[in-house]
Amino acid sequence: MNYGMIPQEVIDEVLRKHDIADTVGRYVHLSKNGKYLKGLCPFHSEKTPSFTVTPEKQIFHCYGCGKGGNVIKFVMEMEGETFPEAVKRLAEESGIPVTWSASRPEEQSPRQKERQTLYEAHAYAAKLYHYVLRNTEPGKIAMDYLRSRGFTDKLIEEFGIGYAPARWDTLTQALQRQGFDLAEMERGGLLSRKQEGEGYVDRFRDRIMFPIHDSEGKIAAFAGRLMGDGQPKYLNSPETPLFNKSRILYRLHEAKSAIRRARQVVLFEGYVDCIKAWSAGVHHGVASMGTALTAEHAALLRRFADEAVVCYDGDDAGQAAARKSIPLLESAGFRVRVGVLPGRMDPDEYISAHGPEAFVREFIDGAVSAVKFQLIYLRKSHILLEEDGKIRYLREAVRLVAHRDSPTERELLLKELAQEFGVSLDTLKQEVLEFRRQEKLGNAGDIPAGSWNNVWNEKRSSSKLPQVTPAYVQAERQLLLWMMQDADTAARVKERLGDDFHVEDHAALAAYLYAYYAEGNEPDVGRYAAYLQDDRLERAVSAIALMEVPFGERELEDCIRAVGRVSLTRNIDRLKEEMLRAEKAADHSRLDQILLEIIALEKKLREW
Repeated sequence: MNYGMIPQEVIDEVLRKHDIADTVGRYVHLSKNGKYLKGLCPFHSEKTPSFTVTPEKQIFHCYGCGKGGNVIKFVMEMEGETFPEAVKRLAEESGIPVTWSASRPEEQSPRQKERQTLYEAHAYAAKLYHYVLRNTEPGKIAMDYLRSRGFTDKLIEEFGIGYAPARWDTLTQALQRQGFDLAEMERGGLLSRKQEGEGYVDRFRDRIMFPIHDSEGKIAAFAGRLMGDGQPKYLNSPETPLFNKSRILYRLHEAKSAIRRARQVVLFEGYVDCIKAWSAGVHHGVASMGTALTAEHAALLRRFADEAVVCYDGDDAGQAAARKSIPLLESAGFRVRVGVLPGRMDPDEYISAHGPEAFVREFIDGAVSAVKFQLIYLRKSHILLEEDGKIRYLREAVRLVAHRDSPTERELLLKELAQEFGVSLDTLKQEVLEFRRQEKLGNAGDIPAGSWNNVWNEKRSSSKLPQVTPAYVQAERQLLLWMMQDADTAARVKERLGDDFHVEDHAALAAYLYAYYAEGNEPDVGRYAAYLQDDRLERAVSAIALMEVPFGERELEDCIRAVGRVSLTRNIDRLKEEMLRAEKAADHSRLDQILLEIIALEKKLREW
């Protein structure tokens, strides 16, 4: 089986040459635990290791977030790469010749063909915009503007910056001459429909153009900035088949190696700030391009870093955005610090005024903790010269401190508050303890002391009992485990059950196993996981492969019987319900028919 034009033998060679323990060990500190290796999961925040690597089976699995698979899947998750990209990376590391492309044109789906066309169109547009900037009279004005803003020729080249001329149809005509379908170019965000009449015009006009790359390094969108006073000052590509603002971060494709080395990411609001910071030596910075940071952004970045430094604009909007980003980043497992710029300056302006060394020293290395920033932000909404203002500020400040997990951090912050406002440290500690107690009880609010036990008992009595897994589900998992270990066992299960598995994912795994063995493949969990090419199924395989259930003929027969009897039992139950309805309707002929069907099914059930 090939994936695009990746030969199966290349995939097999990659799996043979890359021991999963060695590859994972480059990213995760692993400790030996019997025949397993354990560590803190790189894909979600945890304090107790639930991430397991099994060298014997060449798979990984996290019991916390459920991610799992073989070494290729691990690299895909860590690097944010597609299957072909991860195979290519691993192949090049081990000296395996890489001679394929993603897929043949005739093998592409309509969606793949559209994406490929849009990538080609964006690459062409970027070259056109850059040519106009460097080689035309209108571009000279844009070049002068960029140089006045501190953009060197080297930066302009390195970031592929261009200029979209003021004419309505420069790109439209160029794309048409190249044979691109204009309706498709509109769907890709390069053109817009004319407001009057038919036809298309350029989406971007009279703007400095910044290409936006996806995780593969391909141009997927553009950001355009006006040089004058018009509106909107900034214009990004719309959501398209290539561009999803909640997933793509500006410059991540280039920055992720530096982010991984530093285990730190610096977040900027805009692409200009990101570029200027890059020129200042901050190569581990990315930008969310004017849109709010999302949980998807945070989860993506968490693959590469442990700490996030938020360096947004110093104006009210920038600081509000920084405050909103903190819970998102902390929920993803980041340690968060914030660079608080003075006045209403943005990073670009500060670097231009004070130089790159001062910027890095003051706002990257000197960034304050998330809670310190929140306390600074909180001060702005209270008049601290008035007694009421102080009390309201302290009440909200204590709530912020109470949310911190570290007792040491809470102690230090409370000491600072106590000293600044001349209040008792013990009083502030008591406030924190009371607030944390209320939080544990589900934000119970101002409840009289005598009512705490009642609230606690109500919470306990309303909690849900753990769900019991049906016996047939466990039987299906055990069958799949043994089937992955032995082709003959898979053949026996296929003969008795076929695809009659009752959990959807289990049925799919069984069908893939039958096909996998039919192609002459040997039992190999890692290779089978690569064969699947399905994220959800790979997770299921890694979880099942970690089960330790000894094989025995009697156990195999018991599991086959448990699974095979489910359909019969369900049909009997269905017929009994139908029999009750027939009795109510006094439909005696139907009653007799149902009874015969039930007797036949019960006989089959006894024979299983």
